Amino acid sequence: MKFMTLVVQPVEKAAEVAAASDKGWANWPRESRPESGYVMLCVPKFEVPPNSLVAFTISEADSADKISARVYPQMVAGATINVIPLVEYPMGGAAKTERKLRS
Repeated sequence: MKFMTLVVQPVEKAAEVAAASDKGWANWPRESRPESGYVMLCVPKFEVPPNSLVAFTISEADSADKISARVYPQMVAGATINVIPLVEYPMGGAAKTERKLRS
């Protein structure tokens, strides 16, 4: 299953959160490790404290628990993290996916 890990962190904690992130992902199995992370250049439409960075990764794992164990050090370092399950569908296949999920 794919998960989006959304990270909101105060700018002044960027170095600590980055170090915790690197440490947490260092032992993650290569076959399910995300290739890269992304920093949003605009603030999404939810409550984000001023002077915060918002970043996300998309990765695969058997459960959210496995990802949560890896991101816990970032939370201790000062980041707010949400692990969000994703439903993947092919472009042009949204209606078919919706019917499948409804049943």
